[in-house]
Amino acid sequence: MKTRRLFWSIVEKLEALIDQGIYPEGSRLPAERELAETYNVSRPTIREAIIALEVRERVEVKTGSGVYVLHQKKPGQVTKPISAFELTQARALVEGEAAALAAATISSEELEALKQTLVEMKSPEKADEADQRFHQIISQATRNNAIMLSVENLWALRRSVPQVIAAYSDVCSQGEEQRLQEHTLIYDAIESKDSAGARRAMHQHFNRLINALFDASEAKALEEIKRKTDETRGLYSIAHLRQ
Repeated sequence: MKTRRLFWSIVEKLEALIDQGIYPEGSRLPAERELAETYNVSRPTIREAIIALEVRERVEVKTGSGVYVLHQKKPGQVTKPISAFELTQARALVEGEAAALAAATISSEELEALKQTLVEMKSPEKADEADQRFHQIISQATRNNAIMLSVENLWALRRSVPQVIAAYSDVCSQGEEQRLQEHTLIYDAIESKDSAGARRAMHQHFNRLINALFDASEAKALEEIKRKTDETRGLYSIAHLRQ
């Protein structure tokens, strides 16, 4: 567990069991001592994992009774439509502050893991996954469970809302060099413990992304106008009439 805090591995294992139905909705998780023995970790580590699961709304802790599995919403499930522009603006606001906070709290292990994602971003096959991991490491480095949950939920929307996926697919295949440069600037600011610089670099990254989304949207709109114009021209043209 050199690249992340130990309790996160326990969170992932318990979430996997919940998703698989091993611990169904309404069931009680094993006692703290039993979980500590099962995963060969300390009881404080189990407590941290339970807190994280509670923040993620995966479980409910009932004092004197135990830890119970809650009804699970699908990742990214929303009741109102969310555009790529709204999501990107929200990410800029939340992740800008996360970067500023992480600059003051990040550990040397997390900093090394963050640097490794920059190496992986150079590979087209690994770039998208490394991008998400980069932002997750920063959120974890804040030591703030609410920020971690916010960033996780924003990424869930990014990966599950069809209109957002479509919009991002138009811009993420382009500007890969810019993306790497922007993430490197964020990393450099965090490494230097420069909170203001980290916030600014994160905002600049998302500002470029928002502008790219607008450019792609505008290009699509112009393409649609041209298509309709060509259809109308063909409908009313008399060129096909015999002279």
